[in-house]
Order: sequence, then structure tokens, then C-alpha cells
Amino acid sequence: MAEYYSSFNKGGRLWFLQRVTAVILIGTLAFHFFLLHFVNHAAEITFAGTQARMSQVGYFITMVVFLIAATFHGVNGVYNALVNQGITGMPKRVAKYGLTLAGVLLIAQGIRVAIAMAGFSL
Repeated sequence: MAEYYSSFNKGGRLWFLQRVTAVILIGTLAFHFFLLHFVNHAAEITFAGTQARMSQVGYFITMVVFLIAATFHGVNGVYNALVNQGITGMPKRVAKYGLTLAGVLLIAQGIRVAIAMAGFSL
């Protein structure tokens, strides 16, 4: 029988956030598919329409929440997959801080693009 090992501490903060972000992703993806595949059909999706949707505060907030949840979920999942494969020591620290930096930069750039698409000014 294969040995089971998880780098997540069951009941820990990262374990909990991984599950919370999964639920957020399921909800926002369902919203996305409903809105952009059933309400509006693929042929009707335009850049101007995307800008119009992004200018609505509710839609904007939903997309920013999706961005943050997806980034955390993905970065945390990759890091834990590496830990589960046995990465330790300096490579583990490099992965941890490298992935954290990549996640922060991705969120910052994503929010920057969302603000530009929405036509908001800072």
C-alpha cells in the first residue's frame, strides 16, 4: 500500500484557505459559465462588452475575488505539490518565496488590468 503524505496540516490555516478558495472558484466559475456561455453567447462577446461588464462594481469585485482566490489556490497548490514530492532546505525556501512573489505580482498586475478595463481611476 502506498504511503499517504500531505504537506497540509489538516485543520491548519493554509489547509482551510485551500478549501475556501476552492469553493470561491466553483462559485465564480459557475457565474462565469452562466453569464458568458448562456446569457451571452461566444459570438456576442466583445471587448466593449467586457469593459461594460467590468465597469459594474459587482462584476468588478467578483472578478477581483476570482483573481485572488485562483492565484492563492494555484500557488499554494503548486508549493504543496513540491513539498509532497520531498523538496526541502534551500530549494523549499526558494520555491516558497519565489511562488509568493509570483503570486503577489500576478495579483497586482491583474488588479491593474481590471482597473484599466473598468475605466476606474486611482
